[in-house]
Amino acid sequence: MKVINLLNMKGGVAKTFSAVNMAYELWRSDYKVLVLDNDKQGNISRAYRRYDAENAAPVAKLLTGEWSLPEELIQATDYDGIDIITANMSLFGAVCSLMRENSGDITGRYRRLFGKICDKYDYCIIDNPPDIGINVVNALAVSEEVIVPVKVDEDALEGLDIVAEQIEDAKAINPSLTLKGVLVTSYQKTDGEAAGLKWLERERERGDSSCCRKYPVLGIIRYSMKVAENTFLRKPIYEYSPCCGAAQDYKKFVTAYTGKGR
Repeated sequence: MKVINLLNMKGGVAKTFSAVNMAYELWRSDYKVLVLDNDKQGNISRAYRRYDAENAAPVAKLLTGEWSLPEELIQATDYDGIDIITANMSLFGAVCSLMRENSGDITGRYRRLFGKICDKYDYCIIDNPPDIGINVVNALAVSEEVIVPVKVDEDALEGLDIVAEQIEDAKAINPSLTLKGVLVTSYQKTDGEAAGLKWLERERERGDSSCCRKYPVLGIIRYSMKVAENTFLRKPIYEYSPCCGAAQDYKKFVTAYTGKGR
């Protein structure tokens, strides 16, 4: 099972939307996928129609260790082949509780589960909040790769170094962790965004630049009004508008990422 973190310290970059659609496109390519909602807002849980505001969330139990069997944490979705570990605001309490502990391995709480299910899924997609809390550290501890969704503006581009630094720090607990690259989202070919994209591509091509190692552009997702229209329907964009630019771009991105079309 390949574990992929979608992470950015900046909000509003279509991180959760990208996680939803990456998981969906992997499923459409006949992979079995586990989605882990690592954000107390629970947006990807809502997107897959499994959000529960009333009870302690499975991801909170995962973090505190209050579970015995994987079946207590993992739920099926409406897609046969996509399962989910959901979140809600109880994750905040679990993070606070864990931070008060003075004993035990507080960065290895997710390893216990992942060791039991690694042969049951092809991919695990982890959707994270825009911060580095102990829940995110636990997610990085079990991951192989980090993908950074980013909108092309000056603040976002400058923030990439912060993400890279956090990943380097996380290698102390997971030496195999790598920053796979950048997924450009909501791209509109304005002069400013085109210049920002060229900056990324130029830095990647310069042999003496660290950026060529850090930030390869894995895909470009075009802006589409259909994405905004789809907000309240909470569907993968391909199901709402398969011909729109965003739907086609997520399909192209996952095909390039896996080397397998659908």
